[in-house]
Amino acid sequence: MTKLLRILLCSSVFSVGLLATANASLVAHPDGMVYDTDLNITWLSDANFAETSGSAYGYGRDHRMDWNEAMAWAASLNVGGVSGWRLPTTDAFCENYNCTTSELGHLFYKELGGRAGHFIFDSSDPDLALFTNIEPVPYWSSTEFASDPSRAWIFAFSDGSQGGLMKNTPGWCCNLSAWAVHDGDVGAALVPEPETYAMMSIGLLMLFGFRRLKQC
Repeated sequence: MTKLLRILLCSSVFSVGLLATANASLVAHPDGMVYDTDLNITWLSDANFAETSGSAYGYGRDHRMDWNEAMAWAASLNVGGVSGWRLPTTDAFCENYNCTTSELGHLFYKELGGRAGHFIFDSSDPDLALFTNIEPVPYWSSTEFASDPSRAWIFAFSDGSQGGLMKNTPGWCCNLSAWAVHDGDVGAALVPEPETYAMMSIGLLMLFGFRRLKQC
């Protein structure tokens, strides 16, 4: 009987751990995806996929793009059989620091523990390990300036700032990085939900326990 109680206790602890993972703000999936449960969006875990993906989706000029190129690049992606990627959106009513209502700003400040005026790698948040190749060069958003459609909003992980830039000015000054995001939890179909693992473990361990009882 003592062994059965021990088994059930271990099962409960294991299941609670899995369910806690399921409730986390950032959830890692296979095929290089990270799901943000707060905003219900999925990030590519590689923040420099435009360069590291090679010939399939790699981009020239050291992966730097103007706004039109970045928009087209994100829309062209098919990662793990999933298409429909886009550039992040921005809160067009917030400028400079602490723009947490933008998708990139939410990731920087709320999820990864970034601080205004500091590079993201100054943060000690363990969720940083979910991402690779975060760039010091600002990232394009898909949001244009309402008052000036020739400009688009950008966000810098080098200091947590948000501002605007001309979308298509020739030259190196306006060729920035691009980070793709997708609406919803698109990586969920690739693996069983943590709740499923938890229920399976409980069922198997309870079945084992009942068999042990019959032998007593």
